[in-house]
Amino acid sequence: MPTVKLVLEYDGTCYAGWQRQPNHPTIQEAIERAIRQVSQATVSVIGAGRTDSGVHARGQVASFRTDCTWPASNWTRALNAVLPKDIVVRSSALADDRFHAQHDARGKLYTYRILNRPARPTIDRAFVWHVYKALDDVAMQQAAATLIGSQDFSSFEGNLTDNENPICHIHRLAVIRHDNQILIEAYADRFLKHMVRAMVGTVVEVGLGKRTPDSLVEVLRARDRSAAGQTAPPHGLCLMRVDYE
Repeated sequence: MPTVKLVLEYDGTCYAGWQRQPNHPTIQEAIERAIRQVSQATVSVIGAGRTDSGVHARGQVASFRTDCTWPASNWTRALNAVLPKDIVVRSSALADDRFHAQHDARGKLYTYRILNRPARPTIDRAFVWHVYKALDDVAMQQAAATLIGSQDFSSFEGNLTDNENPICHIHRLAVIRHDNQILIEAYADRFLKHMVRAMVGTVVEVGLGKRTPDSLVEVLRARDRSAAGQTAPPHGLCLMRVDYE
């Protein structure tokens, strides 16, 4: 049975995240409904990352198995014809029969956008976190540097998770300012639930002078979510890319 690999882009504003939930619209449900509509087949779609409610994606990867014998490119055209306007299939391809969008992922790139100015946003309000007080982006970068490497990120993991492995390897955590916009790039082999948003929220507290950059070393050692800072709002976060071998 062929395995189809999709690369998806979506605005997560109106969705309760990726994972299917009763009584709430989700990205997974929308994709599965579209597949059923165009192929009359019920399939289970696997996503590389279970993005939270309100989180966006430009390069989410999903896979599903089907007995439909269409050329791979047909899925892009067919699904985009019926998907809602805030979800689009960027590409579709046939993958190895054993391909699994989640388990085979070797790296993920997330970005988080902050608007740092007194005036609130209008056009980008669904895609940035507005922090009106001035942020020290140099101190934020110093703090971010302490999180790079293979470490136990229990202090940045959300509650109510069945994950048993808190070790992640962060290859890149960069704080980049362009005028009043601050972009935080996070690339790692894997991320825990709410991990990127918890790191962003903690680094922002450093930027506000509420913590020192080197205090994040003790936050990591605590292995306790209460030791870290706030969880940043979801709408500034975007899954940009998923890498495979």
